[in-house]
Amino acid sequence: MNFVLTDQQREMQESARRYARERLPSFAARCEQHDEPPPPELVREYAGMGFLGINVAERYGGLGLGNIEALIVLEELAKISGAVAFPVFESCVGPVRAIEHFADEPLRQQVIPAVCRGERMVAVAMSEPEAGSALTDLTTRGEKRGGKIVLNGTKRWCSGGGHAGGYVVYCRLSDAAGSAGIGAVYVESGTSGMSFGAREHLMGFRGVPSTDIVFDNCAVPPGNLVVDAGGFRRLMEAFDLERCGNATMALAQAAGALEDVLVYVQERRQFGKPIVEFQAVQIRLAEMQMRVDAARLLIWRAAANAEMGLPSVLDSSLAKCFANEIAREVCGHAVQLMGGYGYSIEYPMERRLRDAWGWGIAGGAIDIQKVNIAAAMVGRRFDQRR
Repeated sequence: MNFVLTDQQREMQESARRYARERLPSFAARCEQHDEPPPPELVREYAGMGFLGINVAERYGGLGLGNIEALIVLEELAKISGAVAFPVFESCVGPVRAIEHFADEPLRQQVIPAVCRGERMVAVAMSEPEAGSALTDLTTRGEKRGGKIVLNGTKRWCSGGGHAGGYVVYCRLSDAAGSAGIGAVYVESGTSGMSFGAREHLMGFRGVPSTDIVFDNCAVPPGNLVVDAGGFRRLMEAFDLERCGNATMALAQAAGALEDVLVYVQERRQFGKPIVEFQAVQIRLAEMQMRVDAARLLIWRAAANAEMGLPSVLDSSLAKCFANEIAREVCGHAVQLMGGYGYSIEYPMERRLRDAWGWGIAGGAIDIQKVNIAAAMVGRRFDQRR
């Protein structure tokens, strides 16, 4: 076991930190103020730096590095804002990885190099009006007919909806009940029969578009099949990496809040001295640091145990659940320590708290992760329907 980053990893971390702090604050402010995603020129800039394919194979235009390297960069960007980090999240730990691991080679070549070049973002369409935590209840159907896969149904809470260039759509591809009938297909934005609902307006996640997606006899080529019916378990294996990305986005809010508040308590004076001199503040800072470090180690363990593959459900659920919980706690403490400055929209702390809360809902709610953890501990799945 080695708890020290390599020289290459430290260099990448420092380079990403310096770039994020110097380049991204103005973009983050714009995303927050106007609830708009980062502009295309910034995404292309990420591509030029290799940020959109850190852990993607070199033959598809990536850097061919590991998941830890991707998560290190993601954390530094997300400390500035989840919105400016979101393109890196989607490209390095999002549904693109399901395409890379499971799709046929022509679809990989069609999609992944374009993502790495910053020409396309790929989002995942999983949840439905009656299928969120109970994902295997989804009803969106993909029927194979006339040499096409024809989709009908509605997807909800699609982050990137209406903005991404393509979508990995979880759907029912056979009449088999439950997970046995579920697979996924890739749908290009603009495909006939695909439309988007109104833009969601959320408590946080400003700059990350979210909409419903409606499929009405939306036909795609058979080569757009990512995973056929019966491949739900494989899809969720890929999603375990996305859980690590979710955990990192949550961690970044906590780590960024801690960095900000550490400066604040040394500058802010009350009763004739910096407030860091008060023991109550010292204890709170120590507790925040403990939680941030523990979350980061759980995330990196999941990524390291996966080597160059995909994390386990136990490791990824532990990391996501813990990071989601401590992000809310640490950001809440930071707001309290900064008082009115923490609560003011003129400063980033209140935004961190709102975004931190969202990551414990997105990608599988906190309590669902705890059910996953218990299931992995006893070696079986729990039937929630009985």
